[in-house]
Amino acid sequence: MAKTVVVYYSGYGHTKLVAETVAEGAGAELIAVDAEGNIAEGDWDALAAADAIIFGAPTYMGGVPWQFKKFADATSKVWFGGGWKDKIFGGFTNSASLNGDKQITLTYLQTLASQHGGIWVSLGMLPANTLASTREDMNNLGGSVGVLVQSPSDAGNDAIPSGDLATAKAYGARVAEIAGRFAPAAAA
Repeated sequence: MAKTVVVYYSGYGHTKLVAETVAEGAGAELIAVDAEGNIAEGDWDALAAADAIIFGAPTYMGGVPWQFKKFADATSKVWFGGGWKDKIFGGFTNSASLNGDKQITLTYLQTLASQHGGIWVSLGMLPANTLASTREDMNNLGGSVGVLVQSPSDAGNDAIPSGDLATAKAYGARVAEIAGRFAPAAAA
């Protein structure tokens, strides 16, 4: 099985729950970006050893929060040496609004992965977009680049729709499965 790491920032706990759900699907290790935009020194080793990295960040004001951006900027040291080239990548985001300009955040995460020479995994799931669809259906927000999650601003993470969490778990499994196809042990 491919080694997968989920690295995320969560300001209020909603994105943390999504990260845990993605990690559950992927059998992944979790790395939290702290309130100052840092990860532990040993976390860099875990990211270096990973076959797949899944980025997660809430969407604040149409993009990733500064804490995640600080982490992303710190990856330039890895980028300079090509340390993440050809790794498998994925991403997810969360906002209070149904739209909330989440696509911009996913595009940022995908671009970050591409800057590193990575291979991005799409959601690979049709949207739930019929009249009978509900917020409990998987991919009810109609994403394709990665996972889109909506968390009401006046509620805790227990109010995240079950369809969004099911989508997150399935996506984690998809990224890990695809990473397994590319992992060095799989080629042996």
